[in-house]
Amino acid sequence: MTVLALETSCDETAVAILRGRNGHSGSELLASEVASQIADHQEYGGIVPEIASRNHLVHAPRLLERVARNGEIDMSNVDAFAATSGPGLASSLMIGASIAKGLAIGFGKPYLAINHLEGHLLAHCERRTHDVDSSAWAGRLRVDWAHGR
Repeated sequence: MTVLALETSCDETAVAILRGRNGHSGSELLASEVASQIADHQEYGGIVPEIASRNHLVHAPRLLERVARNGEIDMSNVDAFAATSGPGLASSLMIGASIAKGLAIGFGKPYLAINHLEGHLLAHCERRTHDVDSSAWAGRLRVDWAHGR
């Protein structure tokens, strides 16, 4: 199963493509890109939700193009599209979810809503072992791979 995942829960825009090994253990990160907004929020002393969500709209198309190219995959070959569904900044979450849902509808594939906190908790297990049964994670992909966390 190949999944394209978006993470837009706060001020970073992240996109990754992961592939489970059909019937075999383990997974493969085909490509991952992150766009930081630290400089955009620095003068305010914290994250400004409106600026964050608008910047996701700027960064996401470029990152999607990059991961498809770097992962050497055509979007039509993606089996499911995922996005962080919460918790996070509502306006930022809406951007990633809307993009992933649009891709899922456009390509006739499933959309997976991913819990951000579960992603943080379970990403460490996947990274540490690199030997997770792909059938176990296929439906519960952890978007934090896009963060590299």
